[in-house]
Order: sequence, then C-alpha cells, then structure tokens
Amino acid sequence: MAAVALIVHGERLQAIELARAGARWLIDRGHEVRLPKSDAGIVGLADLGVAEDEFSQGLDLAVSLGGDGTMLRTVDLVAGEGTPVLGVNVGQLGYLAHVEPVEMQSAFERFLTGDYGIEARMMLDVTVEATGARALALNEAVLEKTPMGHTVRLSVSINDVFWTTYAADGLIVATPTGSTAYSLSARGPIVAPDLRALVLTPVSPHQLFDRAMIFSDHTRLRLEVCGQRPATLSVDGRNLGELHEGEAVICTGAENSARLVTLGQRDFHQTLKSKFHLNDR
Repeated sequence: MAAVALIVHGERLQAIELARAGARWLIDRGHEVRLPKSDAGIVGLADLGVAEDEFSQGLDLAVSLGGDGTMLRTVDLVAGEGTPVLGVNVGQLGYLAHVEPVEMQSAFERFLTGDYGIEARMMLDVTVEATGARALALNEAVLEKTPMGHTVRLSVSINDVFWTTYAADGLIVATPTGSTAYSLSARGPIVAPDLRALVLTPVSPHQLFDRAMIFSDHTRLRLEVCGQRPATLSVDGRNLGELHEGEAVICTGAENSARLVTLGQRDFHQTLKSKFHLNDR
C-alpha cells in the first residue's frame, strides 16, 4: 500500500474532478490518500484532509493537480521529506508538470510498479537574517518594492563581500528552474534546469549596470534594504512580509532537492521551443 497526496488547484473544475477520480482509483486499489485540509473541503473529500504539520510524513508520492503554481505549492509542502512529486498539468504553460490529465491513471500505475525516473531540481535556501526564518524555493526569492511604493535601494554582498547597491523595482534570486519564471520576464538568462546555479536579476534597475549575474550554488548572496523605503519579500509567490532599512535576506543553494517524477525522456529545450512557439519560425 502506498501513501499518496493530492494537492489541488481549487479554482479549476478539471483539477477538482481529477482529484475525486484519482482518490477513488487509488482507494479502490487499497492505497492511502490524503489532501491538505483546505483542499479536501473544496474537493468534497473532507474525511481525507490532513493538517499541514502532519501532511508530508510517510508519503510515497505527492501529486500536483494544477499549473506551475500548484507544483510550487506541492514542492513546498513535501520537499523537506524528499517526497517525489508528480505534476498533472491543468494549467497554461506547464513547464513543471510532466503528465496530461488523460494520462493520470496510467502515470499512477507506472509509479506504483516502479516504472519511473526522478529528476532532481536544485532549490534555494532563503533566510531572513533578523529572525532566522527560513524557506525553500524551487523558483525564486524576490525582494521588491511594496505594491504601491517607489523604487527601493538594495545592497548586495557576495560571500559577505559588498558588491554594489541597486536602485530598482526589486531583485530576483532564481534557481535554474526559476530562470523561466519571473527572472525571464525581467530579461534574465534561461538556464538549463539540471544545472546548479543562482541567477541574480534586477527588476527595472535605475542605473547603468542592469545585467543579470550567474553564481555557483555555493555562493551566499545577501540582499539588504537601504534607505527608508521598505521592500516586500516573497518566496515562490508566498508573501513573507516586509523588510525595512538594515534588514536583509540571505540566499544560497539548498541541501535538499525537489524530486520530480518523470515517465520517459523529457527534453527541456524542446519544451522551451514549444512553449515559445518557436516551431512556427
């Protein structure tokens, strides 16, 4: 018997229907199914809801039913336990999800018989210096101006050596996986996801030096708020609050990796080509 978690995009009817069908298929075959309590209520499977502090314990597989945002949430829930994550794409771009909805049950069968691979993806270790609060990110950490604010001044130190101060809308520290997310929209480089690196990308910098920089995953990047304008810290889209003058966040490569389930070869560059419609050129 396997313990399988289902994490659901609660605003997409297809994801909800897939969760119900997937839970029924797994339970009929004797497997344990659990959902986060909030998801279980939305899906109508309240009896399968588990509190987040117990959710990842003893899991064999976590299944994301949604888009890339749901994949990020799933990884956040289970990465600390090293649980494999299977992504079922019920979204738009679907960079991270590997399986289409019609393939879900066959994907379950293949996983449960051991017919699958694991793709390790580097994660980011993010620490708020003042409080010691930590978070893991598969995509990125972002320190940026508050929603109604002006540009912010952020100083950067590389391995505890001062580099420079940016006047910008914000700074992004991304993993290779995250290089195709917010960093890309800020004109950062695309980095193959099997590499281990940090990408520092300024957002709308108000200065001559406006280039993204790539560092090894062992590098310690420290971003400090300078001046009286606060900055908002978010990690994979989760708002972690405001940092004020003199407060800093530290980013480096995490020891844990996200473990994504693969079912056959997947070519990152061909996926990229398809998502950007380069076949038409």
